[in-house]
Amino acid sequence: MPNQLSYVIEFVTDMDRAVKFYRDVLGLPLKFQSPEWSEFATGTTTLALHPASAKSPAGKVELGFTVPDLNQFHQEMTARGVRFTMPPTKQDFGGSLAQFVDPEGACCSVSGS
Repeated sequence: MPNQLSYVIEFVTDMDRAVKFYRDVLGLPLKFQSPEWSEFATGTTTLALHPASAKSPAGKVELGFTVPDLNQFHQEMTARGVRFTMPPTKQDFGGSLAQFVDPEGACCSVSGS
């Protein structure tokens, strides 16, 4: 699989309110809901909601990419001058993520397939 935009993550202060908006007002199909992570089926890219924090305030949006090999991607992008704020790191959910910043300062996350 080539590099792919897999997720758009919005950070929210009220998960129930946000889910109701995207499900009931916009009519997006809800894949699942939990207090820490909710997802909507929106084609090949998933809309995900995550609780806001000091690092990720409400309304902030983050792009989430999937790549075939996370460590190789990290090495290649670092060599190309991409600034990573987090190298590939094992997460509580079991997978690994890295985070980088695009030229406009937007934080992006990336996982391996």
